[in-house]
Amino acid sequence: MVNSINNDEESVIIVLHEIYGINQHLKLICEQYSAAGYHVLCPNFVKSGDYFDYSREEEAYQYFIEHIGFYTMVDEVKSILLKAKSDYKYVFLLGFSVGATSAWICSDLENSVDGIICYYGSRIRDYESITPNCPVLLIFAEEEKSFNVRELTSSLGQKKFVDVHVLNGKHGFNDPFSNRYNEKCQQIAQDLADGFLIRVKEGPV
Repeated sequence: MVNSINNDEESVIIVLHEIYGINQHLKLICEQYSAAGYHVLCPNFVKSGDYFDYSREEEAYQYFIEHIGFYTMVDEVKSILLKAKSDYKYVFLLGFSVGATSAWICSDLENSVDGIICYYGSRIRDYESITPNCPVLLIFAEEEKSFNVRELTSSLGQKKFVDVHVLNGKHGFNDPFSNRYNEKCQQIAQDLADGFLIRVKEGPV
């Protein structure tokens, strides 16, 4: 687990990785929020401790399906949340892709998390029936191969506590180490995330 401590901060962000594990992008995200004054936790669900290169996407996906899965990920996150909630005033989840879907699954927990940010959690469509008990910011890419983004986001956007945005990019637009990186979308998403975190800490979203 990547663990970055700032003793002056009362907020923690738990970062949930994609199928690739804790790669350069996730380390950059952790450094960014640590520099902003948050305590950052980034559990590694790839038990080898290593991460998959993007060229090994299919292998990484199979590893996730066979050795991790959403509910294993969620169970571990729940344990982390339980401890974090006793240690911090504000607890946030920030997930990417499968990490975003896992964060979404945790959104119906009561008194465990104060806010959730999900980047392109395409499998959220399989857990659409979940009703969040905390503010959730959903950020989707407009270009997804496997489902209709507008249909899903239209449905999700009707739920209480849920704020949905669709950006004109591809799945992975936030990752500067990916060939799908879109700087404009990344900046828009960052502004949305920053504003969301501020609003949650200031009061109801």
